[in-house]
Amino acid sequence: MIIYKLEDYPEKIEAEQYETERCPAVILTTVAEAANALKLSGIDYNGEFSLDGIAFSKFETQNDFLCGTLCIPKLLDIAGSRYKIMLFISRRNIVIVDNYSFSQNIIRRIQSGAVNQRLTVQRVVCSYFSQLMQRDTELLIQHEQKIIRLEEKISEGRTEEFYGSINPIRKELLVLRSYYDELRDMGKELEQDENDLFEKKQRKYFGTIFDRADRLMNRTVYFLEYAQQVRDAYQSQIDAKQNSNMAFLTAISTIFFPLTLITGWYGMNFENMPELKNGYPWIILLSIVVVIICIIIFKRKKML
Repeated sequence: MIIYKLEDYPEKIEAEQYETERCPAVILTTVAEAANALKLSGIDYNGEFSLDGIAFSKFETQNDFLCGTLCIPKLLDIAGSRYKIMLFISRRNIVIVDNYSFSQNIIRRIQSGAVNQRLTVQRVVCSYFSQLMQRDTELLIQHEQKIIRLEEKISEGRTEEFYGSINPIRKELLVLRSYYDELRDMGKELEQDENDLFEKKQRKYFGTIFDRADRLMNRTVYFLEYAQQVRDAYQSQIDAKQNSNMAFLTAISTIFFPLTLITGWYGMNFENMPELKNGYPWIILLSIVVVIICIIIFKRKKML
């Protein structure tokens, strides 16, 4: 359990000092010590402490505190495993249940950026969510560059393994879109503050959470649409190639259809057909003429 005192300057203190001073604080703990941490902070929570079952990022309003869960995609494995965290926010304290060092690193960055600045619970919450989304713009730009490179390959006619490249990008963008939508809802929940946990002048900070998540989600939606356009362009190119192949096969079939008719006709071998005697060379010549005429016609029609 790690406790950061929020008065004046955020500094790490021991549990004994916190029990004596009872100052506003951020308490970082694991699932094993979560019950003790909440009891120490004065938050009465009767639910279950389980991080494995977390599947969404959301807030639930309790009597005198907010209970939240975070399901954060990992930047290096967006569609894979996630950081799963529980948040408890009261008027004076924040308790973060995190079995990783993820939240601890965020609090350290908040602490290093809070020189000569008095932190409150509201500011810490806003700073925490801002740190969550700090590198997301860069991440989305990387996805944009990947889509642009795929579009360039399509324009150059290099369509090999296209679906193997575009499908993971779309999957990651879909994960991020859902994640940002959840953060928007969390920001709105904080801003509404149904239990009046925060001062009205402090609630304005929570609007920045919603605005930033909203911008990221809109940008993600745009890249999803862009990826779909590139996918449609690829499919159009494949369809055009297939249509070209079908036109070529149709032209070949049309060229040989008269030859089939001729061979079928003269293969009947009727006795009253004068061409049957010494007619073989003439049939060969007729077939060659028919093929040449068909090729000329199809060349003019640009079908060959």
